[in-house]
Amino acid sequence: MLITISGLPGSGTTTASNLLAKHYGMEIISAGEVFRTLAKERGVTLAEFGELAEKDDSIDIQIDKRQQEIAASRNNIILEGRLAGHMAPHALKVWIKAPMEVRVQRIVGREKNSFKQALEETLEREASEALRYQEIHGIDINDLSIYDLVIDSNRWDQFQIVHILSTCIDVLIIKGGERTVESS
Repeated sequence: MLITISGLPGSGTTTASNLLAKHYGMEIISAGEVFRTLAKERGVTLAEFGELAEKDDSIDIQIDKRQQEIAASRNNIILEGRLAGHMAPHALKVWIKAPMEVRVQRIVGREKNSFKQALEETLEREASEALRYQEIHGIDINDLSIYDLVIDSNRWDQFQIVHILSTCIDVLIIKGGERTVESS
């Protein structure tokens, strides 16, 4: 089974991916972790690395190509990242959403900065990513039509989200394993 979990920063994709991976014994491939690691290796903030990626398409292309290769060659994994659903057309594709204020509060709790700073950085990062995704891939990040499930993490906690997802996954497994029907 190949599953993609996508969403904007602070929506809960990493938490849901980790819990779901543990539940099913699956491996997670996270584009966000790769991006954060590359930023840290270069000694820059996520916002600064986003600006660098705006000028150097090879950064996004490298991350996206890696996810496409993994999706095409491996099974029993979760691809987690903003564009993961676009990189794995035959996966069960999930988008997790939450209001901006909720997402920023979560980011503040994780990164220990002020709400104002986290809001500014999140707005900058999301604008930068939206621009890059449109320019590089022609993808409108706000178009959720490719996703099989869209779940609001403000309405459901992480355990309820995993319950919803595991119910869907179990139905797919009973029906024969791989999801092979394209989203309508």
